[in-house]
Amino acid sequence: MTDKIKRGNEGENLAAAFLVQKGYKIRARNYRYKRSEIDLIVEKDGWLIFVEVKTRSSVAFGYPEEFVDEKKAEKIMEGADHYLIEVDWNSNVRYDIISITLKNGTHEIVHLEDAIH
Repeated sequence: MTDKIKRGNEGENLAAAFLVQKGYKIRARNYRYKRSEIDLIVEKDGWLIFVEVKTRSSVAFGYPEEFVDEKKAEKIMEGADHYLIEVDWNSNVRYDIISITLKNGTHEIVHLEDAIH
């Protein structure tokens, strides 16, 4: 397993724990549809939230959330559309980003709600 994959897995685990601590219910992890992958699908207070987790070991080249470009957002929404039909969800939907920066054995988590449009 490459360092990038390990870092990504660590970030997803940290994000999932963070969200559970905040009262979110995890519905799915690494949901795939065609070429789309959604890191976390969570639910809270009648909202279904599709979460993209971005983890970096440094902000030297930009903050993690800056790496969610338009193409990535389109892929997330494509997968989300399929999931919504699959589970027959007819309520509120939101797209969030969780940005994680790993630093010397610690981490910083920033939860950006409604970050993808």
